[in-house]
Amino acid sequence: MRNPLFQGACSARQTLPPPFLSSPLVVGLLLRSSRSRRERNSGEKKWRIRAMPCSSSVDSVEDNGALRSFKLNESTFLASLMPKKEIGADRFIEAHPEFDGRGVVIAIFDSGVDPAAAGLQVTSDGKPKILDVIDCTGSGDIDTSNKVKADADGCIRGASGASLIVNSSWKNPSGEWHVGYKLVYELFTDTLTSRLKRERKKKWDEKHQEAIVEAVKDLNEFDKKHEKVEDVDLKRVREDLQNRVDFLRKQADSYDDKGPVIDAVVWHDGELWRIALDTQSLEDDPERGKLADCVPLTNYRIERKFGVFSSLDACSFVVNVYDEGNVLSIVTDCSPHGTHVAGIATAFHPEEPLLNGVAPGAQLISCKIGDSRLRSMETGTGLTRALIAAVEHKCDLINMSYGEPTLLPDYGRFVDLVDEVVNKHRLIFVSSAGNSGPALSTVGAPGGTTSSIIGVGAYVSPAMAAGAHCVVDPPSEGLEYTWSSRGPTVDGALGVCISAPGGAVAPVPTWTLQRRMLMNGTSMASPSACGGIALLVSAMKAEGIPVSLYTVREALENTSLPVCGLPEDKLSTGQGLMQVNKAHEYIQKLHNVPCVRYQIKINQAGKTTPTSRGIYLREASDYQQSTEWTVQVEPKFHDDANNLEHLVPFEECIELHSSGNVFVRAPEYILLTHNGRSFNIVVDPTNLSDGLHYCELYGIDCKSPWRGPLFRIPVTITKAMSIKNRPAVISFSGMSFLPGHIERKYIVVPFGAAWVEATMRTSGFDTARRFFVDTVQISPLQRPMKWESVITFSSPSVKSFAFPVEGGRTMELAISQFWSSGIGSNETTLVDFEIAFHGININKEEVVLDGSEAPVRIDAQALLSSEKLAPVAILNKLRVPYRPVDAKLSTLSTDRDKLPSGKQILALKLTYKFKLDDGAEVKPQIPLLNNRIYDNKFESQFYMISDSNKRVYAMGDVYPNSTKLPKGEYNLQLYLRHDNVQYLEKMKQLVLFIVRKLEDKEAIRLSFYSQPDGPVIGNGSFKTSVLVPGAKEAFYVGPPTKDKLPKNSPEGSVLLGAISYGKLSIGVQDEGGNLSYQISYQVPPYKLDEDKGKSSSTTDTKSVSERIEEEVRDAKIKVLASLKQGTDVERSEWKNLSISLKSEYPKYTPLLAKILEGLLSQNNVEDKMHHFEEIIDAADEVVDSIDRDELAKYFSLRSDPEDESAEKIKKKMETTRDQLAEALYQKALAMAEHESLKGEKASTEGANVLDRTDDKSVPDLFEENFIEIKKWVDVKSSKYGTLSVIHERRRGRLGIALKVLNDMIQEEGEPPKKKLYELKLSLLDEIGWGHLVSHERQWMHVRFPSNLPLF
Repeated sequence: MRNPLFQGACSARQTLPPPFLSSPLVVGLLLRSSRSRRERNSGEKKWRIRAMPCSSSVDSVEDNGALRSFKLNESTFLASLMPKKEIGADRFIEAHPEFDGRGVVIAIFDSGVDPAAAGLQVTSDGKPKILDVIDCTGSGDIDTSNKVKADADGCIRGASGASLIVNSSWKNPSGEWHVGYKLVYELFTDTLTSRLKRERKKKWDEKHQEAIVEAVKDLNEFDKKHEKVEDVDLKRVREDLQNRVDFLRKQADSYDDKGPVIDAVVWHDGELWRIALDTQSLEDDPERGKLADCVPLTNYRIERKFGVFSSLDACSFVVNVYDEGNVLSIVTDCSPHGTHVAGIATAFHPEEPLLNGVAPGAQLISCKIGDSRLRSMETGTGLTRALIAAVEHKCDLINMSYGEPTLLPDYGRFVDLVDEVVNKHRLIFVSSAGNSGPALSTVGAPGGTTSSIIGVGAYVSPAMAAGAHCVVDPPSEGLEYTWSSRGPTVDGALGVCISAPGGAVAPVPTWTLQRRMLMNGTSMASPSACGGIALLVSAMKAEGIPVSLYTVREALENTSLPVCGLPEDKLSTGQGLMQVNKAHEYIQKLHNVPCVRYQIKINQAGKTTPTSRGIYLREASDYQQSTEWTVQVEPKFHDDANNLEHLVPFEECIELHSSGNVFVRAPEYILLTHNGRSFNIVVDPTNLSDGLHYCELYGIDCKSPWRGPLFRIPVTITKAMSIKNRPAVISFSGMSFLPGHIERKYIVVPFGAAWVEATMRTSGFDTARRFFVDTVQISPLQRPMKWESVITFSSPSVKSFAFPVEGGRTMELAISQFWSSGIGSNETTLVDFEIAFHGININKEEVVLDGSEAPVRIDAQALLSSEKLAPVAILNKLRVPYRPVDAKLSTLSTDRDKLPSGKQILALKLTYKFKLDDGAEVKPQIPLLNNRIYDNKFESQFYMISDSNKRVYAMGDVYPNSTKLPKGEYNLQLYLRHDNVQYLEKMKQLVLFIVRKLEDKEAIRLSFYSQPDGPVIGNGSFKTSVLVPGAKEAFYVGPPTKDKLPKNSPEGSVLLGAISYGKLSIGVQDEGGNLSYQISYQVPPYKLDEDKGKSSSTTDTKSVSERIEEEVRDAKIKVLASLKQGTDVERSEWKNLSISLKSEYPKYTPLLAKILEGLLSQNNVEDKMHHFEEIIDAADEVVDSIDRDELAKYFSLRSDPEDESAEKIKKKMETTRDQLAEALYQKALAMAEHESLKGEKASTEGANVLDRTDDKSVPDLFEENFIEIKKWVDVKSSKYGTLSVIHERRRGRLGIALKVLNDMIQEEGEPPKKKLYELKLSLLDEIGWGHLVSHERQWMHVRFPSNLPLF
């Protein structure tokens, strides 16, 4: 999932912002719908549930776990905040205090764990709680490959450019210091960043206000002194003062804090890699945060020490060094979620044991899989590295509270790697099922869809409701949260394995400025279950029982307490609420039983595909007759099983039972050996009533029937009602709802239906009611088609909405009253729900205009009812294909990218280039790889978009985001990882699309016609019509006219947009434009340039010898321009040739301009004074070679554009003018630099520096040159504006200089030039606005980073 972002449960199912901390109640695992995160909240069939054992109560009476009279006291209230009684963990630890998780290591795959959080320092037996903290995503990586040495004073130059003093006591035998830097906000969550920005803005505002007050004061004093200003110089002085005031006011409006920069230094002390950070920029006190005062850290697993950036942020961090000191990883969490999860599983609070996690004796490692660059979304890189770390640390368990919907269950690269660590290395993997309920088939990957993972649903007890959720009148029985995802998977597996408490008050990071927080979600249920399993593993290790997922899962499933009485409720709760104490007793009896999992493969008889893990009859064609199925049961042993000792002797007599004998028939017995056994079963749903039916076919060991089912084959049937009447309307009247109640209706969507208009009417209540309304349809090789809405009724009323459907497929409609909504009220909510199916059947799923002038015919037909045909089509995006300009394949470091199998991961970096002639919103697309994380055989993908200054504008992975980019040229680097080099080799020419959103003025509204010639002739326009059921009507959609095509839409690109055909009824809203379809237009080849290739009609009057002489001359100049000047020898050769050519063509302006250009290109010049003098002389030679009077005279006259010879002369004169302006410009810059160096030299030598602006006896050569260039160009333009800045600065008018400079920077054009911003910094510094200097310096690291960040 995107990240496990969570939000107050009162605002479910909205697209969530980044992590927050404003509400005390939050939801854990969020599954992704498209790119957005959707939050789902609590509640399930309260009235049907026979509840679990709950927190203790005064005067409680147990009735199959139900609590009929419930009250809290202080101890039961505290216990409800960290539920353990519900799963029997408290009773187990009371009976076995030494089995409280001791000896168990859990890997937390999450957003990162804060080692400073409450309860996460030590275990119950005094061992370190956190063994390692790792950023598996690379989001905190810093390039520290740059090595520097300290000077005699112990100073080094940091990567940010700051001068840093190293502590003389630090050992560094090599004398080499690796340096890097990081913008600290890149390490912080959005919530923390927002808090810091507010704090920093307050302080900045204070300083800025002081500057404004001073500037306004200066202006007022000037106005008082000069009541009437007529003198030109005085006017300029006032303008300068006014510009200062204006500049400061604009800065206040445009303030954007990119955050402080921290310098990192890495060195080897002879034994370990050491790391120190300079965090002065974070501190108010300039004496704090200095590098030399930093306590050096090393890799966390070695010394288990962490740091805190500053008291203001209160954010803990950990460091790890990779690749021989060349990569530093600073590890911070990307949301409170991971710390909360770790606390539920393992927190130890000796001062308040009731708040302990489930397994306080367990240790853990934190594997951060949420990428801070992607707002804590998991990446393939993070997932793979986390598995590598879990095996390396010999972990016993993995908890992962992340996930998302998937295209294919039990499939993908990550699933393959999980299978390996589970089967070969015996790790037990626990994961959340998802928060997308209450509809069926909403379990997410990997927790709810992967066979080798224990998927956990979320349960809420009466104690949790009363204590943690502060419900006034808690339910009398426990129930599944409303939002907890349900099974089955699309291939029939149960989906949810077990349930556990899905809410807790647990530790959160210190940067939240609180110790604990309440969150709820399957994200919380998973660590609760994981902690319970840790207790079992602790006992198994102590008792000498081999640890295996196979054994533990069997024990959990066969000892769980059913949460409800109906068979189909297992789709919500799995086998029930886990019971640790009972599972332990079960495991003890399994001591001598083979450690085996039973793999189920099912095919419909006579078919080889598809293969499923259960039987799921959902569509009308599935349940209209009996079907026969072949079931293959294959015992699977761990990889270390011995053939002779384990595989050969394995033989079990299995008795088959069915909980649904009415519609499932199977053999009574099978004999199962290591090679497996297949048998056939018959499913006959023909006599079943409409609705949901569920049963299990399970196998019992004849010799050990006490074990319960060894394997289960889920059979799910959703028998849907058909709608025969026309119009196709169906109503469900008088449905009664109490808190947590769910109504499920199954309907065969009529063929021809494309959307639904639904009306929900409520009555019979006074306090507000909150409902979840979900619909789900399933199609092959697609994620379940899900529509969802949370509807709150403050009073009885009617609400209407529309959503898309697919005709001919079964739709589940799930309506649920939120589990805590209406609690305390004894009133039943009555609901009437009406569904009207609509559709305009079109002969094309996607309309493709092929680039020709021909329109596309569309046949429209309404099959269900009369519909208004009112087509609308708009093209509003441009998709341009690109191939990489560079492809580099490399082997990654062995530190963290070597798989448990021993294979080394490789990386392919592809570079694409694209250009935007105007600012635009763009999004990259990689059709092969996008929109799949878990159901993808490729390990990882990551991209970043940067400009020529290396400024990064966007980063993304499988779910690309749209990014607003200014005009300019861009590089997109795509990073792919896999251990199979052949796969990567095939990707070296991978096609990538850049999709540009068109501005509203560029969007093209297409026209419709009733005649095929309409687009050309212009008649026969088609507007609207009424479709009568059964009748067909045709019309044409025309292509856009060529003059409407957006500029910069190259041949081969595609215009994309949406087309809709029908109109919704009045008052019905189409949220998000779900009822439209894609339309595209292929941009054709453009008109050939008719003038291209035409020879000039004018004749050249020059003789052959003259033309040869000119060709030779131009060739010599071309050779001169091609010479490199990187070394002294090359510079000498260039100089000799330039002297030779100058003597041969002394007044030839193009040659002299090339010589000036060559001088300007020289780098690393030692004698800068002499170099600038050479430039000035060369510029003078260019100027002297031009007859300026003749040039001025020419431009004072108009030329005839029809006269080709006149146009040639014009072009030549314009070139000469440009060469003159360039020479004057470069001369002025050189003069300014020369003057500055001369001043510095005089100042160093103690001489008096002559101020030419005040001494009228000395000619001001710069000013003379400035006056001259003003004759030829606009000196305030972006090209020559630097001269105006220097001119104003020399005259002390720094405010005007800033305005000119700011105008240059803000002009749209090429990417910003570093020199302009450096000039801005020097002006601000000269004025004395230190707070602006500091702010701009931070931005320099954003605009002009030294290197691109690491992937």
